[in-house]
Amino acid sequence: MPSSLPSFRRGQFATAALFCALGFQYATWASRIPALKSGLGLNAAEVGFLLMAAGVGSCVAFPLVALLMRRLGSRLLALTSTTALAVVLLALAVAPNYPVALLVVCVDGVFVGCLNTAMNAQGAALEARHERHTMAKLHAVFSGGSFLAGVLASAVHLVTSSLTAHFAVAAVLLVLLAAGASTGLLAETEEPAAAVPAEPARPRRWSLPTAAVWWMCCAMVFGTIVEGAMNDWSALYLKDVADASEQVAPLGIVVVSGVMVLARLRADNWRERWGDRRVVLAGSTLAGSGLALALVAGGTWPAFLGFACVGLGVAAVTPCVYVAAAQQGGNALTLVAAMGTTGLLAGPPLIGFVAGAGSLLWGFACVAGAAYVVALCSTRIQWPAPKAGTAPVPENAPAA
Repeated sequence: MPSSLPSFRRGQFATAALFCALGFQYATWASRIPALKSGLGLNAAEVGFLLMAAGVGSCVAFPLVALLMRRLGSRLLALTSTTALAVVLLALAVAPNYPVALLVVCVDGVFVGCLNTAMNAQGAALEARHERHTMAKLHAVFSGGSFLAGVLASAVHLVTSSLTAHFAVAAVLLVLLAAGASTGLLAETEEPAAAVPAEPARPRRWSLPTAAVWWMCCAMVFGTIVEGAMNDWSALYLKDVADASEQVAPLGIVVVSGVMVLARLRADNWRERWGDRRVVLAGSTLAGSGLALALVAGGTWPAFLGFACVGLGVAAVTPCVYVAAAQQGGNALTLVAAMGTTGLLAGPPLIGFVAGAGSLLWGFACVAGAAYVVALCSTRIQWPAPKAGTAPVPENAPAA
C-alpha cells in the first residue's frame, strides 16, 4: 500500500528510537562495569550478582508491567520508561555502596521490562497496521544502540574517567531519543486489534497462559540467553580457551554483533519469503550446530566461524517470537517480553556460574544447547499465517 509509506516510515523511525534507547541504556552501564567494580570495591561474585539483579527486577515486575500496559498503553509506557531509564543511569553513577547499587540495577530491570514490552507492542502494531514486516530491522537498531553506547564510552573516556559525567551525557541522549519517538508512535486508538488484541472476556483479569504461549516464553528466554551470553563471554572464550591474543579477543563481540545487525536488516525479507517458522527453525539450528562444531574443532578461526553462525542464526528469533506473542493478546506479549528481558540479563551470569563450576567450554556448550531448545520450541509455536500475495514494498516506492 504505497499511500501508507510516509505514515509507516514515521512510525518505524519513532519505534526504532525506542529500540535504540534500550540497547544504548543497557550497554552504557554494562560497558562501565570495570569502573563500577573498582569504585564500589566489588569482587567477581558481587559483579555477577549485580548483573543478575537486573534480570531479577525484570522478572518480578511482570505483573506490574502487565497492569501498566493496560492502564497506560504502550505509547505512554514506552516514553515514561525511556525517561526513567535516564534517571536510573544517574542514580547508578552516584550509588554510594553495593546494596544501593543492587537496588538501582534491580529498578533498572523493572523499567527495562516496561520499555521492552511497550516498544515490541508498538512494533507489532506497526506491522499489523501497515501489513509490512519491520520487527527484525527494529531489533537491528537495538544492536546498533549497543554499538553506539560502546563508542560513546570510549569517547568520553578520552576526556574524563568520571562515571557521573559519562552517564549524564548518556541520560541526555536517552531523553532526546524519547522526545524524538513521541512524534510518531501509534496511539492506543490507532493500534489495530490484530496487533495487541483485547482479551475476549474479563479483560482486566489475568488468566493462565496457554501452552502455545509457554512455548513462546521458552523460545524467547533461551534465545536471549544465547544472544546475551555471546555478547558477554565471547572475548573471554577467545582468550582463555582459543588462546587468542589480547588484540584479537575483543573481535569476538564484533563478529557476533556485526553479523547479527546485517542479518536483522535482511531478516524481514526472509520472513516474507519463507515465513517466521522456517526462519526461526533454520536459524536456531544453524546457531547451535555452528557453535558446537567450533567448540569441537577449537582454535581462533573456528571460533570466529561459529560466532558468525550464532549471529546469523539467532538474529530473527526474538523479532519473530514477539510478533507471534502479540497476536495472542496483550498478556501474552507482556509475559514473553518479561522472559526475553530475563534471559538477556540473567543468561550471562548463569553461563558464568557454569563456567566457574566446570569450565568456559562447558558454558559455551550450554549456549549451543540453548539454541537447539529454541529450534525445538519453534516447531510448537503458533506462528502468524503468512500474508498471501504480499511482497516487500521498495524503500523508494512512489506515493499513490
